[in-house]
Amino acid sequence: MRTDTGHVFKLTDYKPTDFVVERIDLTFELDPKATKVVSRVILHRREGVAKDAPLVLDGDELALDDLLLDGVEMDPALYEATPDSLTINGLPESTPFEITVTTTLSPETNTKLMGLYRTNGVYCTQCEAEGFRRITYFYDRPDVLTVYTVTIIADKEDAKLLLSNGNFLGGGNYDEGRHFAAWFDPHPKPSYLFALVGGDLGVVEDTFTTMNGREVALKIYVEHGKESRAAYAMDALKRSMKWDEEVYGREYDLDIFQIVAVSDFNMGAMENKGLNVFNDKYVLADPDTATDADYANIEAIIAHEYFHNWTGNRITCRDWFQLCLKEGLTVYRDHAFSADQRSAPVKRIAEIRLLKAHQFPEDAGPLAHPVRPETYREINNFYTATVYEKGSELVRMIHTILGPDDFRKGMDLYFERHDGEAATIEDFLACFAETSGRDLKQFALWYSQAGTPSVSVSTDWNEAKNSFDVTLEQSLAPTPGQSRKAVMHIPLAYGLILPDGSEFDGQPTGGDASGGVFHLTKRKQTYRFANVPGRPVLSINRGFSAPVNIAMEQSPEDLAHISRHDSDGVSRWQALNDFATRHLVSAARLMRDGRTPPAATALCDVLIEIAEDQSLEPAFRAQALSLPAESDIAREIGTNIDPDAIHAAREAMLAEVGRAGREVFAALASSAPAGPYSADAAAAGQRALAAAALSYLAIGEASPERPKAVFDAADNMTVQSQTLQILAHQFPVAAETTDALETFKSRYEANPLVLDKWYSIQAMVPGARTCSRIEELLASPDFDRNNPNRMRALIGAFSAGNPTGFNRADGAGYRLLAREVIEIDTRNPQLAARLLTAMRSWRSLEPGRQDQARLALVSIRDAGKLSADVSDIVDRMLAG
Repeated sequence: MRTDTGHVFKLTDYKPTDFVVERIDLTFELDPKATKVVSRVILHRREGVAKDAPLVLDGDELALDDLLLDGVEMDPALYEATPDSLTINGLPESTPFEITVTTTLSPETNTKLMGLYRTNGVYCTQCEAEGFRRITYFYDRPDVLTVYTVTIIADKEDAKLLLSNGNFLGGGNYDEGRHFAAWFDPHPKPSYLFALVGGDLGVVEDTFTTMNGREVALKIYVEHGKESRAAYAMDALKRSMKWDEEVYGREYDLDIFQIVAVSDFNMGAMENKGLNVFNDKYVLADPDTATDADYANIEAIIAHEYFHNWTGNRITCRDWFQLCLKEGLTVYRDHAFSADQRSAPVKRIAEIRLLKAHQFPEDAGPLAHPVRPETYREINNFYTATVYEKGSELVRMIHTILGPDDFRKGMDLYFERHDGEAATIEDFLACFAETSGRDLKQFALWYSQAGTPSVSVSTDWNEAKNSFDVTLEQSLAPTPGQSRKAVMHIPLAYGLILPDGSEFDGQPTGGDASGGVFHLTKRKQTYRFANVPGRPVLSINRGFSAPVNIAMEQSPEDLAHISRHDSDGVSRWQALNDFATRHLVSAARLMRDGRTPPAATALCDVLIEIAEDQSLEPAFRAQALSLPAESDIAREIGTNIDPDAIHAAREAMLAEVGRAGREVFAALASSAPAGPYSADAAAAGQRALAAAALSYLAIGEASPERPKAVFDAADNMTVQSQTLQILAHQFPVAAETTDALETFKSRYEANPLVLDKWYSIQAMVPGARTCSRIEELLASPDFDRNNPNRMRALIGAFSAGNPTGFNRADGAGYRLLAREVIEIDTRNPQLAARLLTAMRSWRSLEPGRQDQARLALVSIRDAGKLSADVSDIVDRMLAG
C-alpha cells in the first residue's frame, strides 16, 4: 500500500513537464497473475529545459523489469527505479528518443480496483485519477496528451474479447492458444483516459448516424445472459448522441463507441475515450430487477459519460485542481439532458434535494473546499459533491447571468478554441466574457471561495405609495483555510405574486436587475418596485438560481400563497418545503426538550390540497408530499443536533398528514398505472405518487396490511422495493415485514444488484437495533466484502442514510464504521475514504454523540498504516 507521505500539492506550483510525449505504444500480454506490459514512449526535451534535467516518471507499487533507450539496454547507473517513480539521466539534449519500459502486473490480486485488475474473469482498467501509474511508469498527469496505439495479447479462452480506446486496427491468431487485437486512438488524450478490457462477454449492438452522415457502431458488453437488460442503456446512449448534436452541435468523432459493464467498480462509470467502463448497476435494467430511479440513473449516467467526449476528453483539464472543469460542466449538461427527457421542474427539485443533502453539509463541515481547490493531499478525495454538483450550479449561474444565446456562443468558442487542449477555469470563463462582453471576474470567486453563501432578504410594502422594497444582504462564513471572504456575484431569480395569484411585471430601480433576476454584486442592495397594485409576496431564488441559503421571514400564509400560485414549479415546491421545514425544526426542538409540538393543521391542508390537485403532474405531487429529510432538518437546526428527536418529529408529522388526508391518500394509493410496465417519466410519476400516498396511509393507519397487500401483488421492482421499504421502516418487527423480507431475498438472491436493494433497505431501518442487524448481515456467508456495490449498499447506506441508527447515542454506529473503514483500507483505500465521509458533520451533533464520534475518528487515525486516502480524510475531520 502506498502510505500517506503528507505531501501537499498546490495549484500555484503547476509547471509543464520537462519532456514532451509524442506518442506511446503499449503491448499487454494478459495473464491473471503475471501480465507483461511493454510501454514504448517517444519523447523530446521541452525547449528551455536544462540539458542535464532527468526524466522523472510516476509509478505506484511498480517493479521495473527492463529499461531500453532507443532499443538498447540502459546502464543501471543512469536510472533509479522505485515503486513510486522512475528517474532517468543521460538523455539526448534535443532529438526525440524512445524509452521502452517493461513491467509485470498481477491483475488478480489488485483489490484496489485501480490500474489493471481482474473481476469475475474480466480484465479491466480504471485509470482516473492516478491509476495509469499502476500499469507502467509514465507522466501520469492530465496535461500530458498523446496518441495511443495498443496491442493486447491473451489466451483465447481466458479473454475472447480484447478492447481498448479508439478504432480497431485488426487482430487474429498470435501463437498457440493465444490471439491479439490492436487499437489506435487518433485523438491525443491524457493517461487517465486509457482503457483496456479483456474477457468473455455478451454484446448488444446498434448503430448511430451522425449529423454529418457518418455511421458509428455502438456496442454494449455485459455478462452473458444479461444482454436484454442493456436495451434501455442503448436507447439512452442514442438519445444522448442526438441531444448533444442538437443542443451543442457536438458530433461523435470515432468509428465505434463501446460500453463495458463490470460488477466490481469503485465509481459509477468512467468516460475513457470511446470505451466507457461502467458499474453494471448503471447499465442493466428490466422491470423485474430495476426501479424507476434505476432507469433514470442509467439514462443520466450514460448521458454524462458520453457528454464527456467533448467536455473532458476532447478538452481535458490542465491539472487536477481544474477537475470541476470537466465534471461540473458535464453534470450541468447531463442535468439539462434529463430535464429535456423528463419533467424539468421535477428534475430540478431532485437536483436541489441532492445538493442540499450532500454538498451543503460538505460546505459547512471540516471537508469544505472550493469548487477549484488550491491544495490537496490525495486527489481521489476531491471527487466530491462540491466539484460535481456545486460545479454544475456554477455553470447554471453563468447561463442565468448571460442568457441562453450568449451562453451558447461562449460554449461554441470554448469548443473551438480549446479542442485538443488541457484547459483551465480561466480559459473557460474567458470564452463567455469574450462572447458576451460581460466582466466575470467577480463571478470567478465562486470557484475559489468555499462555503455556502447566505442571503438575508427583507421586504417593505408601502400601501400608501404602492411601492415594494426588497433588500438583499450577502454573507459567507469562514471555512477551513479561508477566514475572510470577498463579496460575490449572486444571481437571484425572482417574482412578485399579487393577491389574486397573478404576477407583477414591473422592473425595479436601485440595483442591477434584468430578466427577472436580481444581480447581487454588493454586500447589501435594495431594489424598489413602483406602482404595485396590491401587497405582493416575494418569490426569491426561483429555480434555485444560486446555490445559497435564503434567510427570509415569511408568514405561513405567504408560503402557502407561493405554493398555490407561483408560476415557477420549483418555487412552489420550495415554499412548501420551507413551510414544512419550519414546523419540523420547531417540533424537533420541542421534542428534544420533552415537550409536545402543536398540530400542523395549515401545513396538512396545503399538502392534501396539492396531493389531490390533478392539474399538477403526479411526479410533482409526489415530490411535494415528500417531507424534508431528517438530514435537511438537522442542517437547519445547525448545532446540538439530536437525531432521535428529529426522527420523532418527522414521524409525528407524517402520521398527522396521513390521518388528515386518509380518503385522498386511499384513492391515490391505488392510482399506479395498470398493465405492462413502462419506464417513461409519466408512468414513473404515477407510481411515485401512489407510493407516497401509500406511505402516508400506512403510518396514519398504523398498520402494515395495505403495504403488504401491495407488495404481494406487485409485478415490477419499483413497487416491490417501495412497499418493502415502507414495511421495513415503519413496521420493522411486524410479521408482514419479516415475510416480505424473506420473500424478496429468496426471489432475488441470485441477482447481486437486486440483493443490494435488500441490504440497503435494512441498513436504513431507523432506530438503535439496526446496528446489530448490520453486524448479522456482515457475518452472513453470502456477503461479499470485496464488492464495492455491496459495501456501499450496507455500510454506506447505514452510515449516510440512517441518522438514528448510525448516530446511536452510545457510539456503536461510529465504532462499526471505524472498524470497517480500517479493514477496507487495507485492500481498497478509495472505497474506505468515501465511506468515511459520512462522518463529515459530526461536530454539529449534541455533545455526547460528538464525544463518541471523535473517539471513533481517533481510533482510525491511530490504527497504524493508513492509506493516503483515509489519512487525508480523517486528519481533516479532526482538524476542522
